Amino acid sequence: MKWLIALLIPACTLAQSLATVKVVSKPVDRFVTLTAEISPYQTTAVVARIPGYIESVAVDVGSAVHKGQLIARLTAPELSARIAEAQARAQSITAQAAETQARITAAQSTASRLKAASQTPGAISANEIVQAEESLRAVQAALNAIQLSRNAADAQVKALQDLESYLTVSAPFEGIVTERILHPGSLAGPTAGPIVRVDQLNRLRVVVAVPESNISSVKAGQRVSFSVSGYPGEAFAGAVSRISRVMDPKTRTMPVELDVMNPAAKLAPGMYTEVKWPAKSGQVTLLVPATAVTSNTERSFVIRIENGLTKYVNVRKGAPQGELVEVVGPLAAGDLIIQRATDEIREGTRVSGS
Repeated sequence: MKWLIALLIPACTLAQSLATVKVVSKPVDRFVTLTAEISPYQTTAVVARIPGYIESVAVDVGSAVHKGQLIARLTAPELSARIAEAQARAQSITAQAAETQARITAAQSTASRLKAASQTPGAISANEIVQAEESLRAVQAALNAIQLSRNAADAQVKALQDLESYLTVSAPFEGIVTERILHPGSLAGPTAGPIVRVDQLNRLRVVVAVPESNISSVKAGQRVSFSVSGYPGEAFAGAVSRISRVMDPKTRTMPVELDVMNPAAKLAPGMYTEVKWPAKSGQVTLLVPATAVTSNTERSFVIRIENGLTKYVNVRKGAPQGELVEVVGPLAAGDLIIQRATDEIREGTRVSGS
């Protein structure tokens, strides 16, 4: 509530009407400005899993790729030769298995005829039947061994074909090709270096080094605003998603990561940001109109009304809060002060309400 008071001055001068206000207190959120750097949400150097020569590269710098999209094709003549050799061996073993199966069929037929003939007394000796059964078992054991060899050969062919599939290099996730290193004809492989680099840019990380004094204000999920010099006057925001929980002993800061959605690709990795980091939330402070604080060569003060007299109260100005400003000094909520202070209003002047 505002009040009007009259300043009693010498009779030779007209009285003035001065507006007053009360000191108020309310919770105020405080912020500190921290610098941070933008990083891709994911970044990887795409490397061929097996050695080979690059036949073609399907992308270049700036290409947008989706997960599984073709990046490059490789050739490996030695691998093709190994696959052909393994397939030939598997086919040979398959032929052996077919031949052995025919032998088993013949042995089974012979054993069956001998058993049938043995029903006539004296026609077939018991030893002939035993020999026929032993021959059948031997051929069956040979077939089992051949089948094991065929399984091993088929497994080798499949393993080599799986390796051959690695000659097609694809994107590991959706992103943008930000660097191209190798070209057709180059040797690629685990030890030959990456073919391209892919960064995910539709979602970014902002890594903030939060000072130890502000760690208590870190809360997972809270929204934090920041700005970049490339877009003056525009505000961006991210959510606190990862907190390292470990202090850097050299800087006494804790890395905290914000997740930032970047669908329009305005932001780019490597940009430096100014983060408006919440320092202390909800701290109660005293607020007065900015015009209520005046200064001279000696001090800053407000003019409080005490028992109908003006009194200078030294204060220190804090952060602005809209039309109000924080003050620190021997004041209390509800104190009545001059709304527009000036040192022309002498201390100790008697005033009366009007």
